[in-house]
Order: sequence, then structure tokens, then C-alpha cells
Amino acid sequence: MRYIRPTSLTWWAGLLAVATGTGALLLPESGPLADLARLVALLAGTGDAAPITLITLGLGLIGLRDRLERGFRDPR
Repeated sequence: MRYIRPTSLTWWAGLLAVATGTGALLLPESGPLADLARLVALLAGTGDAAPITLITLGLGLIGLRDRLERGFRDPR
């Protein structure tokens, strides 16, 4: 359970990206969720608001946060 860190801002950003991507995958392409998906993609610096891009971005943020935390604790 080392990946779940509700006190980390990076974890929340990753969770938002995963939730937005999953919602965009399951719900219709038109509507307010599509606008939110484009906004998250724009803020992330990607040119693509595809659901898989947002999900991958979110999982990458969560994994990056964990790796940086372990890297500072364990110099290996």
C-alpha cells in the first residue's frame, strides 16, 4: 500500500488524471467531462486528451512520486 498517499499533492494529481481518463473512457465524448479531460491534458502539457493518455499520465505521476520518495530514502 505504499502507492496510496492521500497527503501527497502529486498523488492527488495522478488520481485526478486517472479518474478523468476513466470517466472519459466510459462516458460520452460530448459534455462537461470532455471539457475537463481537455483541461487536464492541457495542464499536463500533452496535446492529446485521449482517455488512455490521461490514465497513463496519472499512473506515471503516482509511480514517480513513489520512486522519488524511495530514492531519497534509499541511495541505491
